[in-house]
Amino acid sequence: MAVKIRMKKMGRLHRPFFRVCVMDARTPRDGRVLEEVGYYDPMVAETDARAILNGERINYWIGVGAQPSDKVSVLIKKYGVNGTHREAQKAALDRLTGRRRRSTYTIDSPDSPPEPPQPKQKQKKKKKADASAETVPAEA
Repeated sequence: MAVKIRMKKMGRLHRPFFRVCVMDARTPRDGRVLEEVGYYDPMVAETDARAILNGERINYWIGVGAQPSDKVSVLIKKYGVNGTHREAQKAALDRLTGRRRRSTYTIDSPDSPPEPPQPKQKQKKKKKADASAETVPAEA
């Protein structure tokens, strides 16, 4: 069986997404896979954060005779275990996770998460208790 490491197209119209898969060379592009070893998202703004690969598994499959496609071999050279863009990829991923982390916190305190809202039922009970406490001293 001839084994290839190639990309399987996912996503939707105008929003492509690719999984880097190990599959038999005779299967269709979106057919059955032996193993998924990473993904490539061309819509990510940070160029070096577009591909995430499992380098150990890719090295294993290449060691047992799998042949990467042309596009996947470029990704392996850049972002594989000994890739030329590994440091840039780590920096880009840190920048992306930092943006996500900051966007979930409030503007006033970026280090602490926002307080969860209290349920409406508890607030109504407190108001009723306060209202009855105010009327009792007024009558006495």
